[in-house]
Amino acid sequence: MRGMLLAAVVATLVLAAKGQVTGAEVVWPGAEWPVAQPAAVGMDAATLEVARRYALTGSGSGIITRHGRLVIAWGHLKRRYDLKSTTKSIGSIALGLAIADGKLRLEERAARHHPSLAVPPESNRQTGWIDQISVLQLATHTAGFEKPGGYTRLIFAPGTKWAYSDGGPNWLAECITLAYRRDVAELLFDRVFRHLGVGRDDLTWRHNAYREATIEGIARREFGSGVHANVEAMARIGYLYLRGGQWRGRQILPRWFVHAAGRPVPSVVGLPERDPKRYGNASDHYGLLWWNNADGTLPGVPRDAFWSWGLYDSLIIVIPSLDIVAARAGRSWQRSWGGHYDVLGPFLGPLAASVRDRATSRQDPPTTAGGAGPR
Repeated sequence: MRGMLLAAVVATLVLAAKGQVTGAEVVWPGAEWPVAQPAAVGMDAATLEVARRYALTGSGSGIITRHGRLVIAWGHLKRRYDLKSTTKSIGSIALGLAIADGKLRLEERAARHHPSLAVPPESNRQTGWIDQISVLQLATHTAGFEKPGGYTRLIFAPGTKWAYSDGGPNWLAECITLAYRRDVAELLFDRVFRHLGVGRDDLTWRHNAYREATIEGIARREFGSGVHANVEAMARIGYLYLRGGQWRGRQILPRWFVHAAGRPVPSVVGLPERDPKRYGNASDHYGLLWWNNADGTLPGVPRDAFWSWGLYDSLIIVIPSLDIVAARAGRSWQRSWGGHYDVLGPFLGPLAASVRDRATSRQDPPTTAGGAGPR
């Protein structure tokens, strides 16, 4: 009921808000998002409505913001949804923290941080591949693990193919857990979520569903799935990324890491997909546990757009060049036999096309000098 009332209030405020708004001044959400009419932030209301109507073919809830202001919303804004693989993108925040804190590096061997990496099953030892797996490969679906999130086989040599997997990210979650000697959910609430205004009523992280509940006495979380959150919390996470990892003057994540997360990884681009019928040319538009449009697979959508993407089409969308963040959760949209990204086009296309002034964001370029770049 509270979510329905909030949505109604938001709708009223959006209609009532007046004045033109630009991206020249960064604004931050407090207890609520600032609101604006679409025209006030250079967006066409009718085109936005096309995106909203498509989103609602899967029911659910959603928020669209521009220049840090809520422009349109629908559904129960405080209802938590099972985000499935959007958990991967949320979990990647912990990877950014770990790199910034010097706990691990992208190019190093993951086994340095996990004494039993990839085992069980014992058959993985016989491949001779475990010591080749890098932290980067765990974060890019190139480590060689099968799809399920439990203890799965290595099915190809690390770095030779792209294969969507829950197992690889789940091993990454354990590496970070052991590096900090801390539950990654507690780490993120302490270091990130509380600064964003995301509380424990907004986001929960269930216990591990595929492996033992603890590892060396520490709660064992998954990156493959496990987070339940409302779209308001999702949008705040997206806004952290839109602003280059900064929140109200606090640099929570390194700027270079945020930039890298939403771009293709050079060593991954062009790798053959193990399941091309399902995932298309995924290796050309996947970053650090975030999807992107850098190769222009989605026409009409800026190439700097990137997003989380989970089962039931949960999405956190960031478009830096348009200063847009959107979040959506609910039921799955109708699929056709087209390309992997085709189901996203009817939402992301109108979302981008609704912008009339094409204002750029305020995000600074990523910092890579002086050892501050990717590790």
